[in-house]
Amino acid sequence: MKARWMMTVLGVAMAGMLAVGCGGEKKEEKKPEAANATAAAPAAKKVVLGVAGAQSGDLASYGLPSLNAAKLVAKEINAKGGINGAQVEVMPMDDQCKPELATNAATKLVSEKVTIVLGHICSGATKAALPIYKDAKVIVMSPSATSTELTQSGNYPNFFRTISYDLIQGKAAAEFAVNELKVKKVAVIHDKGDYGKGFAESAKKALEDGKVAKVALFEGITPGGVDYSAIVQKIKASGADCVLYGGYHPEASKIVTQMHKKGLKIAFVSDDGVKDDTFIKTAGADAEGVYATGPQILADNEVYKKALADHEKEFGSKPGAFFPQAYAASQALLNAVAKAGSTDYDKVVAALQKEYVETPVGKIKFDAKGDAEGVSFSVYQVKSGKYELVK
Repeated sequence: MKARWMMTVLGVAMAGMLAVGCGGEKKEEKKPEAANATAAAPAAKKVVLGVAGAQSGDLASYGLPSLNAAKLVAKEINAKGGINGAQVEVMPMDDQCKPELATNAATKLVSEKVTIVLGHICSGATKAALPIYKDAKVIVMSPSATSTELTQSGNYPNFFRTISYDLIQGKAAAEFAVNELKVKKVAVIHDKGDYGKGFAESAKKALEDGKVAKVALFEGITPGGVDYSAIVQKIKASGADCVLYGGYHPEASKIVTQMHKKGLKIAFVSDDGVKDDTFIKTAGADAEGVYATGPQILADNEVYKKALADHEKEFGSKPGAFFPQAYAASQALLNAVAKAGSTDYDKVVAALQKEYVETPVGKIKFDAKGDAEGVSFSVYQVKSGKYELVK
């Protein structure tokens, strides 16, 4: 009986211990489950549109309109419920159009896990940043980087743009100078950068191939200078009756002003890096008569008219350079994400190449190299203090 009693007590004690043990195990299982449930709870859905470019410095007038365009497109999409249930967040990143800052901007945007990038603005900065995005499989679309090699080389399958390229732009400027201005001797000047030199080389080739006008001078200048009297003297000595300049407005305004001070008033034809109101403000009266190539403007396009009206309503001013191209790029990128049904790289690339979208620059999609189909350049001239379409 004693043994039976001891066995009974022992059995009860063990049962109690097992009950406690099992109860402890259940509690410990619940804790990680609760933690896992918290960790697994999805964060607020969003599509992050990085916007990289000159947002401060001398060339901010090129980059800030793109940021405004992105904000407007994102606002409209978000008001309609977002993309596949996700809201669009715009993340600005300044590079001042400087290659060394562009790599920093790209690294930062990649680290922030951006979905897609609108940018960069200047060709040199874009070229510096692209390998970083390429390695991270981030799709980038520029409204303004026209360096031919960015698409035509095939080195950057993740890069797209809503503007044409310098092989076409330089040729257009040269042909305009020869056919419309009837020039015979041309001084081709550039700022030694990827963009400016690329434009100048294209113009030079077109002049040489055309065999109508002679290239009297081909030379680079150093950007950021104050005194360009040396190059002005070389232009004068060459006997040129026209200058074709590849570069941006800060240097162009100084060269034109100093040419006029030296009594050298010959045709001055430049690129879309000079077709900006900032050039007119800086050069003042010396800007009058200057020609510049620039993206074709579709003034009767309904999307174009709405985008301009929305900008004036939202920001209280008219948009600046490359705004239509940036608006189009924002639309195209976000439309591709929507059509792809995800942010998967290959699916978004496929959508960009297949799906048309109505934009301020026309109904576009992109070719296999990343160039928007159907976009082109026009020629403008400063008349009475503003650029007007010539051809």
